[in-house]
Amino acid sequence: MPLTLYIVRHAKAEDRSLFMTDHSRELTSDGIMAAARIGRYLHTKGVHPEVIISSTAPRARDTAKVVAEQLGFDQSQIQLDDKLYEGGPKAYLAAINALPEGPLSSMIVGHNPDVSYFAEFLTHQSVGSMSKGAVIAVTFDGISWAEVSGRTGSIGFEIAPKQLPKDL
Repeated sequence: MPLTLYIVRHAKAEDRSLFMTDHSRELTSDGIMAAARIGRYLHTKGVHPEVIISSTAPRARDTAKVVAEQLGFDQSQIQLDDKLYEGGPKAYLAAINALPEGPLSSMIVGHNPDVSYFAEFLTHQSVGSMSKGAVIAVTFDGISWAEVSGRTGSIGFEIAPKQLPKDL
């Protein structure tokens, strides 16, 4: 059975200020709405990840929670990985390679440019810079999560909140 990984860039967050660290930035109200719309869209496509992994940064964690809510995924089961914040694409690969056998679909929520680089590494296809709240589905045939590496996947679809119909 093929495996599917949904790579999600966190939705729109607060701008940096003198009084907060980059790690502590929260989603804006527009970001929350965009994450909900992406979650609803994924739900209409029949997306039901069995595992969701997120960066510990509030903007990524909350994007994961909002998307999970729309997908009917138990938010308490979201796995937080502090290495996804500033860990580079290697941290994303390590998180995916550590998944157990069994789940056929997973989702990882993090930050640019790492998520864009990670998608390009897995697929050897040009992704460019993922927009805030965007999702790329990557499929893998005939391998396990532990075997996922460079050039082992192909892009199934890409979608960003700004591409969704206004009524979604």
